[in-house]
Amino acid sequence: MTAPEPTGGGRQAAHVAAGIMLTRVLGYVRQRAIAYYIGNGWAADALTVAQRVSNFIRNLLSEGTLSASFIPVYAALNARGDKSAARALAGAILGLLLLVTGVCALIGIAFAPALTAVFGAGLAGDARALAVSLMRLLFPMSGLLVISAWCLGVLNTHGRFFLPYAAPAVWNIAGIAALVAAGTWAVSPGMPTAAVLTRLSLALAWGTVVGSVLQVGVQLPACWGVLQGIPVRWTSAAEGVRDVVVAWLPVVLGAGVAQISGAIDTLLGTLAGEGGASSLQYAQLLQVLPISLFGTSVAAVSLPDLSRDAQGSTPNEQLRARIAVGFRRIVFFILPSSLAFVTLAPVIVRPLFQTGRFGAADTDLVGGVVAAYGVGLLGQACVKLFQSGFYAMRDTKTPVKIASVSLVLSTALAYLLMRRFGPAGIALGSSLGATVNVVFHLRDLDARVGAILGGTEWRAFAVSLFVSGAAAAAGLGAARLGAAAGALAAALLALIIFGTVYLGGTIALRHPDARRLWTFLV
Repeated sequence: MTAPEPTGGGRQAAHVAAGIMLTRVLGYVRQRAIAYYIGNGWAADALTVAQRVSNFIRNLLSEGTLSASFIPVYAALNARGDKSAARALAGAILGLLLLVTGVCALIGIAFAPALTAVFGAGLAGDARALAVSLMRLLFPMSGLLVISAWCLGVLNTHGRFFLPYAAPAVWNIAGIAALVAAGTWAVSPGMPTAAVLTRLSLALAWGTVVGSVLQVGVQLPACWGVLQGIPVRWTSAAEGVRDVVVAWLPVVLGAGVAQISGAIDTLLGTLAGEGGASSLQYAQLLQVLPISLFGTSVAAVSLPDLSRDAQGSTPNEQLRARIAVGFRRIVFFILPSSLAFVTLAPVIVRPLFQTGRFGAADTDLVGGVVAAYGVGLLGQACVKLFQSGFYAMRDTKTPVKIASVSLVLSTALAYLLMRRFGPAGIALGSSLGATVNVVFHLRDLDARVGAILGGTEWRAFAVSLFVSGAAAAAGLGAARLGAAAGALAAALLALIIFGTVYLGGTIALRHPDARRLWTFLV
């Protein structure tokens, strides 16, 4: 007997998506400001390396890893009605985070020159010196942003999804304000270009440090409300701490594999020539938008429910049903995004970034990287959902093993393809590795709970793929027709035609999520 389709979660996913959309829009504004003031040269490469390395702490201990280990245990204590034990667990985990991130930030500051030499091997002269200075500023910022991940875990468990995903908007605003202020008052036309770029980059870094304080600050009142205070405790004796740490360590190792992969891509980018590392950064801003909106939002809302499903009377059946619905909903939005990136990348990049110090050659370079990332978009978006299935069953080791295999494959492919295609080859290697990663996750999850994807999901997949192809062809034709009207007009026309064809085609072919979306819109 087929399990009924899980209900609920749509409104919460919409809250997550809305918060992410706000953050990503401001993130784009921040990146456009970087394109205008700093461009896509050596200073942008230095900024990319500094951000990548300093964000290592944040990404190892952030919402992706913390949520996977903390939310299931914290949610179970709350569901049991033991509020005092849940509060004590939250305080103990916060204390542990403060300790670990403080130590890591100090180590990062001390070893910034060595880290730059390793992960920015292609940088030299002013670029290397700037990367060291930026890294020393950004390590404390990353430590602060880990506390934001703790806030997210607490608030998500209590059904509050919008605020923690919208809070990074203030981080972006602070960075934008600092960069614009520096560009207006801190530089002059007579200054050497190297001095201008250095000053602007340092101003941006200081702005993001202030933004990290604000990002945590806007969430603390809500956490105070649900916890009746901020119960910081430096103890491992609280109930559930050991369970969180035991589950956390393998997830951190898995995240470490992903971060090593990203760091290797950045390293290869610095070796691919000036602008190589920053081209990856610009392209990743576009890449993560659909992943965050349609992959992370579904996975974030699903994890607490999957954790409860795993404790239900028919856990495998409930897990299969919920993951299958999540997969279908992600595919509905991600497949067209993937085809749009592959076919329309330069059309999209040109009006978004081509301004100031970011020229036409930079558009071509970044457009190729965006198209290459589009190939692996589905794998990147779905893997978090499949990982959540393992995390709900308290299995945090299997995703680490799969990610390790994928790392070796994607690194080898990125190096080989870089030699032929430059930065786009690095992105293509990453995309192929991500595809293998998600296939292996699905295979092992099927072995644990039974076949997740049935005829309904594969039919929906086929409909999305077919209509996405037709929409991509229509969008490309529209872009060519609208080229004479300017870059922005061509991009808008292409995307409007693309979206119209996709939505109309999927509705006509009775895709369940298309009809659901249409009902929501009207």
